[in-house]
Amino acid sequence: MRDIIVCFFMITGSLFMLIASIGVLRFPDLFSRMQAATKSASFGVVLIMVAVCVYFAETWVIVEGVMLIIFIFITSPVAYQMIARAAYFLKIPMWKGTVVDELKERYDMDKHIVKSGLERPDALPSRRKK
Repeated sequence: MRDIIVCFFMITGSLFMLIASIGVLRFPDLFSRMQAATKSASFGVVLIMVAVCVYFAETWVIVEGVMLIIFIFITSPVAYQMIARAAYFLKIPMWKGTVVDELKERYDMDKHIVKSGLERPDALPSRRKK
């Protein structure tokens, strides 16, 4: 029974990682590719770590596996966010079909300042009173 559970988690994790790699190859721009890599690959690694924990079923392996899963959940989104911001600030081109660019009106390219829109009511052009 344990082998079936381990195989399920390993195959499911591998499928998520395959989906992530296909997304990285197929999506048109850096920002879309990063989304595919962030979500699917992170979840795939977590499922494979669960399979490792179930297979070995020893306390120290489970503790290390849980610590690795927590580490992935904490660091992966932060790392991808920082890479995406750096790419945006370096003016890496977006896909021509991109509909929404939320930073366009919030980021001052000359001063390198990102405005949240909460500084004052008229800070963003879309929030100005008419």
